Amino acid sequence: MSELLTGLDLGGAHLKLAQLRPDGVCVHAAQAACQLWRGLDRLDDALATLAKGAGPIDRVALTMTGELADLFPDRASGVASLTAHMAALLPPGRLLVYAGRSGLLTPEAVLRAPLLAASMNWLASATAVAGLVPAGLFIDMGSTTTDILVLRAGLVETDAQSDADRLESGELVYVGLTRTPLMALAARAPVAGRWSGVMAELFATTADIWRLLDVLDEAADQHPAADGGAKSKAASRQRLARMVGRDAGDLDSAQWDEVARYFADRQLCAVEEGMAQILGRTPLPANAPLLGAGAGAALVERLARRAGRPYLAAASLMPAEDDVGISSVATCFPAVAVARLLAARTA
Repeated sequence: MSELLTGLDLGGAHLKLAQLRPDGVCVHAAQAACQLWRGLDRLDDALATLAKGAGPIDRVALTMTGELADLFPDRASGVASLTAHMAALLPPGRLLVYAGRSGLLTPEAVLRAPLLAASMNWLASATAVAGLVPAGLFIDMGSTTTDILVLRAGLVETDAQSDADRLESGELVYVGLTRTPLMALAARAPVAGRWSGVMAELFATTADIWRLLDVLDEAADQHPAADGGAKSKAASRQRLARMVGRDAGDLDSAQWDEVARYFADRQLCAVEEGMAQILGRTPLPANAPLLGAGAGAALVERLARRAGRPYLAAASLMPAEDDVGISSVATCFPAVAVARLLAARTA
């Protein structure tokens, strides 16, 4: 077997791994929960879990957002710690770190200028598809955040250099498929025909509403529920009820589904606000598609319908073996993207 090229996306909540043949075809993609804020041993555990189903992990391209975890005093310290930790696990010369516009750098170069590699996975993902469509709006919705980037003429049209820049530009919206607390989406909600305040408590997350609405792929929900309870519709209904000071038995299931739809709409509206900000600044032709990636790609397809635009699954543009599911490629898209950069570098 030819040498496999491994891409890793090291986040604060998940570790994503993708492996490509040198010709760029993806042969494996998987994600594991990684509660990095609890310690670097959680990273080791997640890597061990992923290694069981992967081929040999030898040549690695790494991208990260995990430096934001409050395990670290600041972002530069986080990048340096994660880079050094990963470099120690591999033979010398086998790790490169994605540093945005600076490309793939050696660990030594990253340690000299760590912020170059801070939270750059979005640019790797957008760059991977930028040359594959004439124009489009790339939207990667993960478990926690949503990235929105304009693609045109083979380029990613952005001036952003950091998450702070992207939060201001609308290119980073802090909502995701599973981990967003419902209290972050709305201060009030319609319940049984009356407006109710929403408790500022971590009683329920977006995983609960999308589960109730039959949208959630349970494989994407890898962290414990807000109350540590079951991941069933009944349990999600009870968690949602707590958000408005009730018990699930106070209303019938159809009424709770309507409450879930309201929160779902608030989440989609948050992304649409980012889209409007971006397209107001850099308009795209009406027929330019939304390219969806991430665990929440199905929600990007909903956004495309709401916007009256075509939808294109970004993962469908990535060559992969038949037994690698498109949902796995979508979920692990940044890992696939940096592995493709590594393949291009070594071609």
